[in-house]
Amino acid sequence: MPATMPLTLSPARLLLLHRGRQAKVQQPRSLARLRCAPDEVAATTAEQQQGEEEELVLLASYRTAFNEVIMVIDSPSNRYLVLDPTRNIHSILPKKSAWTNSYWDECVSLPTVVPRGPVALLGLGAGTAAHMMLEVWPWIELIGWEIDPTVIELSRDYFGMSTLEKTTELGGSLSVHIGDALSPSATVEGGFAGIVVDLFADGEVLPQLQEVETWLEIAKKLMPDGRIMVNCGAGDTAVSLAADGDVSSWVQNPTIKALCSAFPGQLNWKRLSEKESVNYIALTGPLPDLEEWSTSVPSELSLRVKQWVPCELA
Repeated sequence: MPATMPLTLSPARLLLLHRGRQAKVQQPRSLARLRCAPDEVAATTAEQQQGEEEELVLLASYRTAFNEVIMVIDSPSNRYLVLDPTRNIHSILPKKSAWTNSYWDECVSLPTVVPRGPVALLGLGAGTAAHMMLEVWPWIELIGWEIDPTVIELSRDYFGMSTLEKTTELGGSLSVHIGDALSPSATVEGGFAGIVVDLFADGEVLPQLQEVETWLEIAKKLMPDGRIMVNCGAGDTAVSLAADGDVSSWVQNPTIKALCSAFPGQLNWKRLSEKESVNYIALTGPLPDLEEWSTSVPSELSLRVKQWVPCELA
C-alpha cells in the first residue's frame, strides 16, 4: 500500500509553470516545484501572491510497465496526476474553480463546432478534459483511451472518474477503454463527431504525431464535418515567444507543421498566453464563425475562442 506523505513547502519554493501537457515536480529532498511542461515562463499562484504556504500531500506512488513514475499529489487547491521520470503533470482536478486556466479548458469549446455525436479523448489521463466537458455539456458521450490500467484505477480512486462513467440525467457519460489510443480499433461505428488528441510521453508529444500519415489515419475516424482538437505542446520557446506577434510563429511547433501538411487550408491554431500555458492548440476544419462560436460557449471562453486563426503556409 502506498504511504501518505505530507510535504509542506514555503511560498518561495512553490512555483507553477504552464506549457504543454505537463507540470514538472522536481524532487531533491521534498517535492519542491510543480511545472506544467518544460518551460521557463512562470505563472505565480494565488497562494504565492498572498504569501501563504501550500502543503502538498503524496497520496499514491506506483511504477508500471508503461510509466516509471506515477504519483497522485494533493494540495488545497488542486489534485495532480504526475507521470514520467521527468515528474510531469498529466491531469489536474481543481478544487476552487471549475477551470484549470490551461489547455484543458479549450476542450470545452469543441462540442459547439462539431455535429452531435460521440467525442473521443485520445490520451485520457485522469480525465481532466472529461470532467470539464461533462460539467458544461452533460449530454455529451465521451469515449476515452488510456494505455496504462493503473492510471485508470488511480483516476477512479482519487479523481472521481467512476462518477463520470455513470450516465447523467441528460444521457452523457464517459466510456473508458484501456489500450493504444492510436490503434485502428480506437474508433466507433459511424465515426466521431470530435476527437481530442492529448498524447505525451516523457514530457514530449508522441513522435507519431509529427508524421502526416498519423493524422490522415486519425481523420478517417471522424464523421462528416467532424473535427480534431490537438494539444500540440510547445515550439522553440525562445523563438516562439519572440515571434509572438507573427501569425507564422506556429512553424516552431513540429506537430502543427505536420497537421498543416495533412490538412492544407483546413487547420486553425492558437498559442495560449504565458499565464495560461504557452502551448499550441490546433483545430481541424474551416475556421468557425468566431462571433457565433463566442456566444455558444461559457462566458469564461467567449473571448478565448476569438483567438483562433487559420494556419497558413508562407
